[in-house]
Amino acid sequence: MKVPFNILSKAYFMKQEEYEKKAIEILRSGWYVLGNEVKQFEKEFANYIGSKYSVGVDNGLNALVIAFRELGIGLGDEVIVQANTYIASVMGITMNGATPVFIEPDQYFNIDVDKIEESITDKTKAICVVHLYGQASNMDRIMEIAQKYNLEVVEDCAQSHGADFNGKRTGTFGIGCFSFYPSKNLGCFGDGGAITINNEKYDRDFRVLRNYGSEKRYYNEVVGYNSRLDELQAGLLRVKLSHLDELTAEREKIANKYLAEIKNSKIELPLIREGATSVWHLFVVKTDERDRLQKYLEENGVGTVIHYPIPPHLSKAYEYLGYKKGDFPITEKYAETVLSLPLYNGMSDEEQSYVIELINKYK
Repeated sequence: MKVPFNILSKAYFMKQEEYEKKAIEILRSGWYVLGNEVKQFEKEFANYIGSKYSVGVDNGLNALVIAFRELGIGLGDEVIVQANTYIASVMGITMNGATPVFIEPDQYFNIDVDKIEESITDKTKAICVVHLYGQASNMDRIMEIAQKYNLEVVEDCAQSHGADFNGKRTGTFGIGCFSFYPSKNLGCFGDGGAITINNEKYDRDFRVLRNYGSEKRYYNEVVGYNSRLDELQAGLLRVKLSHLDELTAEREKIANKYLAEIKNSKIELPLIREGATSVWHLFVVKTDERDRLQKYLEENGVGTVIHYPIPPHLSKAYEYLGYKKGDFPITEKYAETVLSLPLYNGMSDEEQSYVIELINKYK
């Protein structure tokens, strides 16, 4: 049996008629940028997340870039961020000229809140919280620290659409930055992103920044970006958003089957923090024999992915920060031991059972 890591088309075919009807409707409308579909999606997404406002942008990275810019964070400022995140979280900081201050992760793969305060300096302006792999971070403690030191909070919610902490959804604690890359839980059919906020001024400013720095055409207030969510992606996202709870429940069912049935002492299963929920963007296990396990699964037809093999502080892109191997041992250990198993909407019971059987047989 062949079980790929992901099959995006399965989710499409589940709602094929709805997607195609919406696509044709938009194509025939003759309006393709910043029209009714974007407006309606922004309202519906804000309502789903629980924020007052939502601003559609072209991708998750630019959501972060625009968020930090709006906060006035730049050269000479520091932003705390977990070391084991995807590099885009860090790029959102450095593309504004600010310096990332890395913090080790906890056992849930999210930022270790007990290590934040010791890294705060008079240059610290914000905490970038990444809800990695779909699980909400320890937001109550993070918001306490932010309030204590008067720090801004930017949430990288690229993998956590609909996850919550103590009943409050990610993207509503600080400024929420979302990606709708096709593989995300709420993925579009190309690139897309959004920023969620409860501040009316930020809402207005983000709309200006995403559109060349203008609210009224040809009247440019600032040097902005061409960073708009297009009508076609917004319309298709509206279709998927209407089914997101159903899609999340399916992912939870798959994850729960893995958690209940994978039984191998060499494999460490993911943990869920008390008070947090996960939308299971990824199902990430740990093993000291990661490369061997990955090869074994590949030889038996099962696809896996490593999220992520090179931590940002060891990437060539951030050599200038001066970090070396050994500076963040927990992060580096995760990079050497994590492996993401197949988990996608439309995955059959037979496919799941095959993956579980293979892992349980692994010696």
